[in-house]
Amino acid sequence: MPNQRRIAYQGEPGANSHIVCQEQYPSWEALACASFEDVFAAVESGEADLAMIPIDNSLAGRVADIHHFLPDSGLHIIGEHFLRIRFHLMGVPGATLESIDTVHSHVHALGQCRKVIRAHGLTPVISGDTAGAAREVAEAGDPTQASISPPLAAQIYGLQVLAEDVEDEDHNTTRFVVLSRDLVEAAPGSGPVVTSFIFNVRNLPSALYKALGGFATNGVNMTKLESYMVGGQFTATQFLAEVDGHPDDPGLKRALEELAFFTTDVKILGVYPADPFRA
Repeated sequence: MPNQRRIAYQGEPGANSHIVCQEQYPSWEALACASFEDVFAAVESGEADLAMIPIDNSLAGRVADIHHFLPDSGLHIIGEHFLRIRFHLMGVPGATLESIDTVHSHVHALGQCRKVIRAHGLTPVISGDTAGAAREVAEAGDPTQASISPPLAAQIYGLQVLAEDVEDEDHNTTRFVVLSRDLVEAAPGSGPVVTSFIFNVRNLPSALYKALGGFATNGVNMTKLESYMVGGQFTATQFLAEVDGHPDDPGLKRALEELAFFTTDVKILGVYPADPFRA
């Protein structure tokens, strides 16, 4: 299709990142990339228009350390999406629950599907990617092998679903952010908004307390605060924070002004609509 827009994601075709790309950008071409660095490079170079990056999972916690890539990339967060993670147990056509004895998947997926593995006495085999595990099983053509993979992988690699929704917890959800070369900020007063930003604090007593005090006194809800070492040093700490609200809102505007007074290198990464999932 000429001039079709492209959205890049990390993983093999059929991965959860591929699924959320299809759900949110159904008319776009989804571009599979081997690593997060490759995803960023694809957007920076213009090979892709947008990127879909998972950053938080309700069970595994932090997924991608976007603070490493975003500050100097020239990319901006323009949206967020939440995906309920589903895993199916699948094998080659003709395989059955009785014929399989090994199950392939990413280490996190294996850890999130312990009950079905134990119930069928399967031997787990670690793969680099949940969708890649499905591809490996399809290529092997062995009815004793199965994979734990997203539903889309069964369609792509021609596998037979042996059991649906085998994850141990039904609240397994991943949050993704959409990245763009162009700065696109949500308009003030257009509905619930999230503002993401990074900042550095000096290695001084109560520096963080003072830096964050303005958010409390101005009634701003902070939904995320994560710390990272900067440049391999233990004397300077960078924080990634997310708050409810738009920088033009009076309360958040005052809070950011106070933050700048007590910190260095404050940089807003994105101002974007809050996904309805948050409500």
